[in-house]
Amino acid sequence: MGAAEVIEPPSGGDRVTFASTVRLEDESGKEVRYWIVGSDEAQPAKGLISILAPLARTLIGKRVGDTVTAQLPGGKKTFEILEVNFPWPE
Repeated sequence: MGAAEVIEPPSGGDRVTFASTVRLEDESGKEVRYWIVGSDEAQPAKGLISILAPLARTLIGKRVGDTVTAQLPGGKKTFEILEVNFPWPE
């Protein structure tokens, strides 16, 4: 724990990184929000997805306006990135 480093979530920019909040729209027009967190903090039902999750790994490095296709447990799914690095509601 002595070497642990606290990472503050990004508060600007349009590129997805670790600790980013991301708003996506799927092919059917449904919007979803995720916060990319460490694997110990992941709570998918609350929108907190692990950096190791297939969707998070697909999103890293992408920008607002990009379309991504991720191989998810239920099959491939395509999303458009609508917004990145916005404040997460408490």
